[in-house]
Amino acid sequence: MADRAEYARKGIARGRSLVVLQYADGIVFVGENPSRALHKFSEIYDRIGFAAAGKYNEYENLRIGGVRYADLRGYTYDRDDVTARGLANVYAQTLGTIFSSQAEKPYEVELVVAEVGDSPEHDQIYRLPHDGSIVDEHGSVAVGGNAEQISGYLDQRHRDGMTLAEALKLAVQALSRDTNGSEREIPAERLEVAVLDRTRPQQRKFKRIVGAQLSRLLESGADAGDDVAKAPAVEETDTDSGSDEE
Repeated sequence: MADRAEYARKGIARGRSLVVLQYADGIVFVGENPSRALHKFSEIYDRIGFAAAGKYNEYENLRIGGVRYADLRGYTYDRDDVTARGLANVYAQTLGTIFSSQAEKPYEVELVVAEVGDSPEHDQIYRLPHDGSIVDEHGSVAVGGNAEQISGYLDQRHRDGMTLAEALKLAVQALSRDTNGSEREIPAERLEVAVLDRTRPQQRKFKRIVGAQLSRLLESGADAGDDVAKAPAVEETDTDSGSDEE
């Protein structure tokens, strides 16, 4: 089991890091991703977002399974019965079963499931490592790559009530730091950014931030949260299998 755990951890570490941060109006997902088609972040249900680092084909299978679970539960019972905690439990059972099985290799993935509430106190963020355990996170979380170093950087600088622009800049600064402590520049076109915005009038709170809107957030210190709330949502589409690894 120790060898299986080490195998999974090494696979996850080869993937690019991503961070998930709470800000005043919701939760922001930020990661370095040069691909415009193979996403690290996705919408699962109205208020629930999904983030993953590691093997793309493996976490894409988990994402699809989560969407099916959410759709079935929402249709059978009520849309409010679909929660991040319930989804995290389903993912934990799946990952735990695969990790303990000797018939197949462990998944080289680490997941984050987040749900935006009516207020910051009701936001939920769960991190799920390769072995199926569940970690209840608050404020910020990093997975993949040099996640431990990035988490330490975020813990020291993240604060409650940050604007979207402030949270995004902090996330990019954390991702820009190499293992030796030096910084590099990550251009906007290599960033994947999405939010769960509680202020959006639509039932669906997930939205991708791209193009000029992303550039404005990165370049200015002003909060563009109103633009996020008013902008139309980018439609989610399934993508072909690939790899998230370096």
